[in-house]
Amino acid sequence: MQRRVTEQTCKTIREALRAAQAALAPVAGEEAAREARLFFCHALGWDMARLLSRQSDIFPGEYEKMLGEMLARRLAGEPLQYILGEWELMGLPFRVDARALIPRQDTETLVEAALGLIKERGYRTVLDLCCGTGCIGISLAALSGAAVTLADISVDALALARENAEKNGVCARVMETDLFSNITGSFDLIACNPPYLSDADMAALQREVRFEPALALYGGEDGLDFYRRIRTEYAAHLNQRGALLLEVGFGQAAAVCALFGENAYVLRDLCGVERVVAVC
Repeated sequence: MQRRVTEQTCKTIREALRAAQAALAPVAGEEAAREARLFFCHALGWDMARLLSRQSDIFPGEYEKMLGEMLARRLAGEPLQYILGEWELMGLPFRVDARALIPRQDTETLVEAALGLIKERGYRTVLDLCCGTGCIGISLAALSGAAVTLADISVDALALARENAEKNGVCARVMETDLFSNITGSFDLIACNPPYLSDADMAALQREVRFEPALALYGGEDGLDFYRRIRTEYAAHLNQRGALLLEVGFGQAAAVCALFGENAYVLRDLCGVERVVAVC
């Protein structure tokens, strides 16, 4: 299949795009056309506007090998974001690879809530717990000027978070820790997207998600282990009038709210899905 795709890409960019879209259809479905365009932009070093305006051009042969390799990786199930090596959250670019979870648009609900609290309450210090790529904390630092600590148990994830802080011009403290075990001091805001997949979720993972680190996915038998630990430890590290924001999995909001009591409430994303539990 890879050979047929690269043979067809010797024609116009439009024809090459159609061939790539057809090749991607089994893994990308309705997203095949969009993924094909993103791969072409990456291979050619063009933005989307340039790609769309030059579809009658001949596809440059020197890029066929790179394109073929990217398509082969995607057809093997690897996530688009890992192949591109970069993905956006809140309009900011983040390096992504198998060291950490891929930033997802779902998480923007938490970031937007955090930005609102920072502005409304004058928060100055933020702990991004289970930071992964650092996308939450770095977004908050870049967009609000808050002083941010990025914390994770994974040394590899923290290395990636450092790269992303530098990429976005953010100065952040980085801490290797198992939740709060090595955290000193307290913060105005604690934001956390912890592992929250259950045994059943892990057994039914999509092929793409299996490329992401299990350490950042698995939250125990019912998916709530990390929320239980956070409940017992967070208060010692939260300043007076501070806030805790937790991203939750589908259908978990009520159970997480129950863990944190009467000061907990749910925030929904733009699709109406219960996405964040706030405690403040």
